[in-house]
Amino acid sequence: MEKLTLQEEEVMIYIWELQDCFVKDILGKYPEPIPPYTTIASIVKNLERKGYVIAKRMGNTYQYTPAIRENEYKRHFMSGVVRNYFENSYKEMVSFFAKDQKISTEDLKEIIELIEKGKETN
Repeated sequence: MEKLTLQEEEVMIYIWELQDCFVKDILGKYPEPIPPYTTIASIVKNLERKGYVIAKRMGNTYQYTPAIRENEYKRHFMSGVVRNYFENSYKEMVSFFAKDQKISTEDLKEIIELIEKGKETN
């Protein structure tokens, strides 16, 4: 799975949200100032080339559908971040954010509850 640029990631988030969509639908998601149509069309073509979207010809335009699920992308790249920056330890990652005060005590308690609930269902 090839890493996406920030612009590609932004477009891909809109495509995941829309599912089946056209470039004009993606443009409709952007706040002002809206980027040029040709810029978004070019980004979507790159996403197709990288295997992230599937293009289906519809008359004189294309409809785009995600080829990769959002959670699959997140899982793949978060694993890389943890491996490369936190010695392959999710504990190290959480403790980094806790020490840097990017995550609150309440958030940590919620995470623990989610983990415990997940263990109960397995």
